[in-house]
Amino acid sequence: MPPRGFQSTETTEIKKSRFITTIARTDTESQARAVIADVRALYPDARHHCMAFIIDDEGVRTARSSDDGEPSGTGGIPMMNALTQADLVNVTAVVTRYFGGIKLGASGLTRAYGGCVTQATSAMPRVTREVRTVWALAVPHNQGGRIQEDLLRAGGTIVDVSYDDKSVRMRFTYPDDPDSLVSKITGGQAHLDRDCTQIVEVATS
Repeated sequence: MPPRGFQSTETTEIKKSRFITTIARTDTESQARAVIADVRALYPDARHHCMAFIIDDEGVRTARSSDDGEPSGTGGIPMMNALTQADLVNVTAVVTRYFGGIKLGASGLTRAYGGCVTQATSAMPRVTREVRTVWALAVPHNQGGRIQEDLLRAGGTIVDVSYDDKSVRMRFTYPDDPDSLVSKITGGQAHLDRDCTQIVEVATS
């Protein structure tokens, strides 16, 4: 799935038709519908707004697609296939088409709509959900930025950061036991606590 808050837009021209692909992270069907409505409002003069979304909301999966006036099966289905082949969930794709005067035919439309989504998602940042131990670490304010960067560089995932008068408190996950890492990057001056176990979103390459 894309990271939280992710949304991107790419434009492709195929035989003078302009295809604008919007990809967004959506965690519920209502969020997906809102993205589709926003795209329609942004490009009100476009002829078609084909869409596909896949939502996994606490284990309940919902998948919807629409050709939005294109010949049946030439818009939404190839877009859905592209999302499925990319193994994506909690994502909405909308491809807006401005007709350029040259008909593409059913096979051409199928390739265009599916290809636009494949291209837009190929380099998209992604996260996966994993059950991990969350660790808590408090460090002085003047070291907080550097230590946070060191944790991220070493493969850690920051869950949240909070501040008080004396320190910066980071909650993070790490693929292995982080004792030696934390000792190294803090010079052995910080105390590490096991906070909890929870599902977190971890960036994938």
